[in-house]
Amino acid sequence: MGTVTIGVSIAVPEPHGSLLQERRAGFGDAAAHGIPTHVTLLPPTEVDAADLPAVDAHLSGVAAAGRPFPMRLSGTGTFRPLSPVVYVRVLEGAEDCTLLQQRVRDSSGPVARELQFPYHPHVTVAHGIDEAGMDRAFAELAAFEAAWPCAGFALYEQGPDGVWRKLREYAFGGAVVPPQAASIEHGTIASC
Repeated sequence: MGTVTIGVSIAVPEPHGSLLQERRAGFGDAAAHGIPTHVTLLPPTEVDAADLPAVDAHLSGVAAAGRPFPMRLSGTGTFRPLSPVVYVRVLEGAEDCTLLQQRVRDSSGPVARELQFPYHPHVTVAHGIDEAGMDRAFAELAAFEAAWPCAGFALYEQGPDGVWRKLREYAFGGAVVPPQAASIEHGTIASC
């Protein structure tokens, strides 16, 4: 049956997701249109295709135990010079993302793995491009703001063409969205 490359992430909702994807492409990131705008919970991970049902069951359990939480993106950051990445910062929801990714990668689950770098929730807007493009991304998205109630996450598979496609969404088990999460759904960007 072979192996597949999967990832787990929180999608940045519309219109913010498409806007950031277009901006990422505009900065010169050729991979932009193959990567939905997201906050990573499990980075690209190779698994045996036969293990996908176990992965699905594990993620269903993680989601069932989860509760909605407010997410807010604000401003930019970078991992340079360690890694050629410019990102939009997760200002609210970072602790929730950190706990969630730990549960996804739990040592008792089918996608247990160590990370190359310490986990830092973020939304990549430039990766592996020239320094001028990185500088533009950092400056032009510095005023970006977006907020929404995060109610779940999704499993993605990377195709042979390099494009990431959603396999399944997982809604959190908490039926009640906290008022502070339900009341935020806005976004702005300067210099578009």
